[in-house]
Amino acid sequence: MMRWLPPYRVELMLHGEEFGDFIEAPGHYLFISERLVQAFKEDGLTGLEGFHPVEVVRVRRKRRGPKSAHVPCYLAVTARYGRAAVDLVRSRIRYADEPPTCEECRNATKNAIHGFTLEAGTWQGEDIFRPRGLTGRLVVSERFARFVERHGFTNMVLIPTEELVWDPLELGPPPG
Repeated sequence: MMRWLPPYRVELMLHGEEFGDFIEAPGHYLFISERLVQAFKEDGLTGLEGFHPVEVVRVRRKRRGPKSAHVPCYLAVTARYGRAAVDLVRSRIRYADEPPTCEECRNATKNAIHGFTLEAGTWQGEDIFRPRGLTGRLVVSERFARFVERHGFTNMVLIPTEELVWDPLELGPPPG
């Protein structure tokens, strides 16, 4: 995938009444509110890079209703690709064909996830990152989870890694 370069101009689709502090965007980009950025930096959290301004050129509503009076200022960021690696033995991931064979990327086609864990000693303390073996997923530290709760940031659902379920084909957990 080609890298998206500034200026960042976007159309947003508003699904609810208000805009959230966190938006997952195409290409592993995230849009985060200025309020979240300020608190992230003040609290000394790590794992996000970029912090480029986003120009919202249009807002569409998913449902009819009054127009939102205020569109927050967003910044485009990416979460680091961390050194933390999915533990292939202890995680409950159903692979399409074979489990990963590359120790570095640990990537293989997945049919289902019924919880995962990180390999001991691979996480380097980032507060938000993409782990090897699940680069499409964001993982956050407990410190980040407390940060979100303390500040009341919106549009984020934080699920403990061992409780994450993604099973679009309804195959169930892997055997064993």
